[in-house]
Amino acid sequence: MAKEKIVLAYSGGLDTSVIIPWLKEHYDCEVIAYAANVGQGEELEPLHEKAVKTGASKLYIEDLTEEYVRDFAFPTLRAGAKYENKYLLGTSHARPCIAKRMVEIARKENATAVAHGCTGKGNDQVRFELTVKALAPDLKIIAPWRLWDLKGRSDEITYAKEKNIPLQFRAEESYSMDRNIWHLSHEGLDLENPMNAPKNSLYLICTAPENAPDTPDYIEIGFEKGTPVSVGGKKMSPAAILTVCNELGAEHGIGIDDMVENRLVGIKCRGVYENPGAAILYAALEQLEMLTLDRDTMHYKHEMGVKYAELVYDGKWFTPLRCAMDAMVDVMQQNTTGSVTLKLYKGKTYPAGVQSPYSLYNPEFATFEEDGVYNQKDAEGFINLFGLQLKVRAIMEQRIMEHGAK
Repeated sequence: MAKEKIVLAYSGGLDTSVIIPWLKEHYDCEVIAYAANVGQGEELEPLHEKAVKTGASKLYIEDLTEEYVRDFAFPTLRAGAKYENKYLLGTSHARPCIAKRMVEIARKENATAVAHGCTGKGNDQVRFELTVKALAPDLKIIAPWRLWDLKGRSDEITYAKEKNIPLQFRAEESYSMDRNIWHLSHEGLDLENPMNAPKNSLYLICTAPENAPDTPDYIEIGFEKGTPVSVGGKKMSPAAILTVCNELGAEHGIGIDDMVENRLVGIKCRGVYENPGAAILYAALEQLEMLTLDRDTMHYKHEMGVKYAELVYDGKWFTPLRCAMDAMVDVMQQNTTGSVTLKLYKGKTYPAGVQSPYSLYNPEFATFEEDGVYNQKDAEGFINLFGLQLKVRAIMEQRIMEHGAK
């Protein structure tokens, strides 16, 4: 009788390396490992040998980088979504992309279950599992961190040694990191104390701002309907655009975010993020929207961006509400086409020019000089009506003070 098949989201790190023999030991199953390339910059081919040596029957390695940037990162960018007004959601929108493909592989292999290495304290367990529930509700989900007796990294290392699993790091010297083409996150060790500033040695992508070049660089980003389409006037794929922005932004120390965020499970967690390209694209799009969005649309989009960010952070990518929000963003961004130039200098972006054929900025109305299109006398009637409710209330309060309530 054929053994049950379990598809494991596999990175080759400590957690997932330990999970392969643990699954086989406790479920008497065949483990099929799956590693997704979302631009983390690591050579994944050596994982074949490691996965098989630790007990996997096979390993899928697939490049999802373009799909990830095009279908997950850029829609979140277009919505202006920032979790708690700061986090650019690099891990959050990578997980549904990875989990979606994991489900497709599980179907292909006729697997009955999927497994992941997320801990019971984090957000990623929710993001993986909500994607599976939305796309394949019949698949069983196995989360070893919520089941096994291993209490932490030291127990994992002991178990790994017992199973002859090679370790490639020293736990006491390694931050907990997640990397893809959008960002690199750092958690743990000295960062667990919010009083500790990040050491410059922590940064693996960005130059520390104080060590960035003394001469600024300029970058021009082209947009069509809110989506980045070019750099320096040259059309590129989504991943190529992000790569160029990452390289130039990192050189100038752009996109370093240090925050204590509220995890979905109720724990506050301190993380340091490096997202140079993402920071450039957010800054550029916001600059363009200043020209192309009317006041009501811009303000509502800001409000919606908060909810969009929460949905993505909470793992609710494959939901009707997120799809409906994307449809609204499509309407909002109908005229967000043009180009933005930013100056990059010592960790910051500065506006250096923006233009759009759909610009709502009209110098004839905005000028401080004499104009023939705006009658300043009209403002008096507008203010009288706009402030009428305040005046009526004040009259009432004045009457009460003088004569009392009757």
